[in-house]
Amino acid sequence: MRVDKYLWCVRYYKTRNMVTEACKKNHITVNGQIAKPSKEVFPTDRITFRKDQITQIITVLDIPESRVGAKLVDIYRKNETPPEAYAHLELLKLSKEHYRKSGTGRPTKKDRRDIDDYGDEIYDDEEQES
Repeated sequence: MRVDKYLWCVRYYKTRNMVTEACKKNHITVNGQIAKPSKEVFPTDRITFRKDQITQIITVLDIPESRVGAKLVDIYRKNETPPEAYAHLELLKLSKEHYRKSGTGRPTKKDRRDIDDYGDEIYDDEEQES
């Protein structure tokens, strides 16, 4: 089976076109070699690809006939991605939400005043030092 079809069948990508684009950008390797979308994969092949800021490592266990349900994916692949990669992703998500939670919109009037006051304090401190 082609690598683009395999990654689509085991639900790592939503469309085959997305897999093809990842191959063109050299994000996908099979057994350590950069793969074109038409590269054939066989059981025991090791596929490495970068998706969502995580380098995923999977081993092909079997070849599916067509796209499989989410519950059946583990029959066809073995996920060998280290847990540290997922921990790093969680850390990135938390760092983005440090000041404001996502989806809270633009700064409120109070937030804007706090930002302006902070800028005025820095400006006043610089004038006093001069």
